[in-house]
Amino acid sequence: MFKTHTISFKNAFNGLVWALKTQPNYRIHLSLSLLSIVFGFYLKISYFEFLLIVFLITVGLSIETINTAIEEATDAIDTKIREDIKIAKDVSAAAMLIYAIGATVIAMMIFLPKLI
Repeated sequence: MFKTHTISFKNAFNGLVWALKTQPNYRIHLSLSLLSIVFGFYLKISYFEFLLIVFLITVGLSIETINTAIEEATDAIDTKIREDIKIAKDVSAAAMLIYAIGATVIAMMIFLPKLI
């Protein structure tokens, strides 16, 4: 049983490394995440606000990972432009867009009052 979990963890880690190496949006997300953490320390945000920022970072990376998986899976099905695949990719990307807008609003609610 432990060996199965070890293999699963290794596969998940390989997926994470692949995403970091090949997906520009992943690197952008990590850069903005690091910037948020640095600003959090600089602006002395509260413990709860830090929890919220870490939660936003974690969920954002998770959604980006799912979005990337859907894109890769649909490309494996067919790389030609097909309406059904385009819809799957667009809706998957929309999930990340909705999340990014919400996360930005929350981050602004945390950081802007401290900057003003």
